Amino acid sequence: MIQLRRMTIDDVSLGMRLKEQAGWNQIEADWRRFLALEPDGCFVAELDGKPVATTTTCVFGSVAWIAMVLVDKPARHQGIATRLVEHAVQFLEGRAVQTVRLDATPLGRPVYERLGFVAECDLVRLQGTASTSRSDQTIALNVPDDFSAAAELDRQITGTDRHRLLKAMFREQPDAARAVLDGSRTIGYAMLRAGSQATQVGPAAALTTDAGCALMDWAFQQCDGQSVFVDVPCDNQPAIDWANGKGLETQRPFTRMYRGRPVQDQVVHLWASSGPEKG
Repeated sequence: MIQLRRMTIDDVSLGMRLKEQAGWNQIEADWRRFLALEPDGCFVAELDGKPVATTTTCVFGSVAWIAMVLVDKPARHQGIATRLVEHAVQFLEGRAVQTVRLDATPLGRPVYERLGFVAECDLVRLQGTASTSRSDQTIALNVPDDFSAAAELDRQITGTDRHRLLKAMFREQPDAARAVLDGSRTIGYAMLRAGSQATQVGPAAALTTDAGCALMDWAFQQCDGQSVFVDVPCDNQPAIDWANGKGLETQRPFTRMYRGRPVQDQVVHLWASSGPEKG
């Protein structure tokens, strides 16, 4: 018998076990952030009384994300992932969300298609070892004061008001963020996030190629000699070219999907997503 319940802080160990089983990159801080941002919107599925699966949601005004759909291997192919996603969608509909988005792995995409999600764009996870090299970039980078201006730029580019998420990440690691200014106007930003396997480069967004390259070069300087993951939209060719120039290799693809009203975003200005769990 499958039963669903709200996730609590005591379920972080379950989430960590399942993400390790799937080979994902999250750490405990990520799960705690999910719960802090949406305490009523993170769920656990139990099979015959045993916790075996998770999912999380995060509401950004009229747009929401579903993520961390993980099922214990012995419990797969019993409809648990479908039940969890259906439950998450119902929760979000109750919050008057107009658009539900997610980044699907090839394994998960058929589940989401059956639930009415539509593919909108492709991303690729690139991996490698960060190395610094001489850069011709002369653009000055700034440490944001409180991330408000960068979050507003992010809203313009992604079509989603992610202030809560970005400011939470900035508070956790204020040294792991930089912005590019054109006069007093913010035209780009980048962040780094610790992971269990590699440092996640992103989110990062920029209105110009020079700003994007400067921010990504900074990110690699901070990670020199470390393993890195970068999730890049395939439609942002300058970002793909930058990654190829750094010798990064493809780990796996993602498909960004939505249900409801399409979001008017500018994916060509997104240099790195914040990971499949946060868009």
